[in-house]
Amino acid sequence: MQPMSSPACDSPAPAATRWQGLAPVADARTRALVLGSFPGLRSLQQQQYYAHPQNQFWPLLQALWPACPQPARNDYAGRCEWLLSRGLGLWDVYASCEREGSLDSAIRAAEVNDFAGLRLSCPQLTLALHNGGESYRHAGRTQALGLAAVKLPSTSPANARLRFEAKVQAWREALASHQLL
Repeated sequence: MQPMSSPACDSPAPAATRWQGLAPVADARTRALVLGSFPGLRSLQQQQYYAHPQNQFWPLLQALWPACPQPARNDYAGRCEWLLSRGLGLWDVYASCEREGSLDSAIRAAEVNDFAGLRLSCPQLTLALHNGGESYRHAGRTQALGLAAVKLPSTSPANARLRFEAKVQAWREALASHQLL
């Protein structure tokens, strides 16, 4: 016997919200671009990359340059300038997507960012540092522009399988091998 359908069971699931990503943090000094997948909800709300207090991105970079004090957490513009002065830029693989929540696994109908356009405004750009597996799935796109691509462990709070120290070491090795430390 087949289950009877009811109007409530046959109604389509509500559509996920379509989100627009953040503008790149990059300039003519950018030699390496850190590419996430897409900003989490906290980052979108605050219009700041890696805004979730449990995301390890900013503390990890501070651990790589301990002699260079990073601006305060509430000084986002200062932190971005601090990053740019070290030759690093920030962006995401996706320009927009549909998603409920902040997990990469919930990303649907994603539109990829214009890496070729950004490459034109960053003449020294030679390296894409993919912050996590979802970003790295698009390494072929960055490599097609002549960029070396490195997969790094995600700094997201959802990536709890690696200790902070192991993430710092992986990032240190990648940056050092490209003369960014």
